[in-house]
Amino acid sequence: MIFPEQANHYGTLFGGTALSLMGKAAFITASRAARHAVVMASSERITFHTPVMVGQLVDLVGRVDTVGKRSMTVHVSLVAETLASGERRLAAEGWFVLVAVDGHGRPVPVPAFQDIQHGTQQG
Repeated sequence: MIFPEQANHYGTLFGGTALSLMGKAAFITASRAARHAVVMASSERITFHTPVMVGQLVDLVGRVDTVGKRSMTVHVSLVAETLASGERRLAAEGWFVLVAVDGHGRPVPVPAFQDIQHGTQQG
């Protein structure tokens, strides 16, 4: 649910807050897929399609798009829903690159690399 403290002066979801929510969804998706510690390396092609109004619900969906040896690209969709009508629309989407790391923050191979590549893991 989007509350006034998450909004800009137009009464719509602040872009920085949307990016924060999307980054968290990407992190959760990559963590679940790799079953390992991950950190964000970059965010790419973030597109805001339509504003999200105060009082609307947001639904974030992440999916692993591509997998490298040490990183994954996660696509995140932010869908806005008007609770009274049930109307849903894509409000924003973006791609996030996350890297598997060891306890010292150094990149390591994605532990579930083979499973993710063959579609046996879902984020």
